Amino acid sequence: MALKDLLLTEFDHEVGTTRKLLERLPEAQLGWKPHEKWMTLGGLASHLSNIPNWAGPLLNESSFDFAGAPPSRDAKAPRAALLEAFATSTRQARAWLDKSDTEYQALSTLKRSGQVIFSVPRISAFRSFILNHLIHHRGQLSVYLRMNNVPVPSIYGPSADEG
Repeated sequence: MALKDLLLTEFDHEVGTTRKLLERLPEAQLGWKPHEKWMTLGGLASHLSNIPNWAGPLLNESSFDFAGAPPSRDAKAPRAALLEAFATSTRQARAWLDKSDTEYQALSTLKRSGQVIFSVPRISAFRSFILNHLIHHRGQLSVYLRMNNVPVPSIYGPSADEG
């Protein structure tokens, strides 16, 4: 089986699960945040919607400096706009995943303000900075939803709200 096929299976699963949480965003609470140092609910949702966009540079360029990426932390867009942004970014990221095994083994370097954070094969960069990053912030979103009494969907198994 090609690396692309393995990644697409994982990507589709994680995207579908993330979409379930984004669909439950409470419109009236998008400006809410549980702590002064944390993102707002809308900002976190906006960040989740944007993460797949970073797949392009990681998969198609030899390096990506995310210091130049536009911030998305304070967005308070309506849920429908956030879902559309997520659909657009995931559709594009899925297209960028059309690579050969050799292309997945080429190095990708992630930088922040010129400083190298890591330099790894593209497949590792994608899994770490896209998939794991998405999973991490989706976990935060599930806590935000719980704290706002929004039923949390099943993610990897039953939740307290869904069996």
